[in-house]
Amino acid sequence: MEEVVRDFRSTLPKASVYVFDNNSSDATVEIASRAGATVGQVMDRGKGNVIRRMFADIDADVYVLVDGDDTYDASAAPKLVARLLTEGLDMIVATRHSDEQEAYRLGHRFGNIMLTQCVGLIFGHTFTDMLSGYRAFSRRYVKSFPAHSKNFETETELTVHALELRMPVAEESTKYKSRPEGSVSKLNTYGDGLRILMMIIKLFRAERPLAFYSTGFFVCAFLATILAVPLFATYMETGLVPRFPTAILCTSLMLFGAILLVCGIVLDAVTHGRAEAKRFAYLAHPAPRFHPERGGV
Repeated sequence: MEEVVRDFRSTLPKASVYVFDNNSSDATVEIASRAGATVGQVMDRGKGNVIRRMFADIDADVYVLVDGDDTYDASAAPKLVARLLTEGLDMIVATRHSDEQEAYRLGHRFGNIMLTQCVGLIFGHTFTDMLSGYRAFSRRYVKSFPAHSKNFETETELTVHALELRMPVAEESTKYKSRPEGSVSKLNTYGDGLRILMMIIKLFRAERPLAFYSTGFFVCAFLATILAVPLFATYMETGLVPRFPTAILCTSLMLFGAILLVCGIVLDAVTHGRAEAKRFAYLAHPAPRFHPERGGV
């Protein structure tokens, strides 16, 4: 932690450095304070809870968010900030590249690729490293971010928020190194991976309700049709419907599918209203601008 604060204070000398302690049992508060950071505390554990508090409490023109595990390259921060300001972007994701197997394990890379592709398929292909913990944001991004997630799925929510409002975003390749000796990652490969997948499904339902519920409608309609074909053939030959339970099931599936479709249509109109409200909150803040007299920020 001390190295992280020191490195970022060195590369961004005019920036204020904040460290938020997430109800830890170690000496994070003392170490961060000694290194010169402003320390805040969040009692509710989980990365999403910390980001919600940070975005609410900190007032700035540009925000640089980074994990405190000393795995990200602090020297890339000025480049992220400069590009965000000169290009008028709202978010830059620092994509991780490392030759160290221990730094970025194969299982994590594979999971990241699969989850990133899943989000890209639903919301649009923009990012290649959706789960990176190193990002730069504009003020209007931060102050319009709803922050619903509680844990490591917050990166997915950060990504989808930018894609939903069609914000100008970019990626910047950065080095990624192994964790310091004695440091242990809190990320659970399977548990947090499942939570991220559930967050993707939740965001799909909330932000694309017509597509989400229409999928259910088509599944129900397909199953009802498959089951109804033999019944229809028998009826055409004999004029009888001998399997009433199957006929009732087909009817129920079609009715359930129709309900799903109606729900999707109604919720799609509601979602458009929510999207407009988020857009207005986003537009309430000025776009990032380069100010040479203030050192760029």
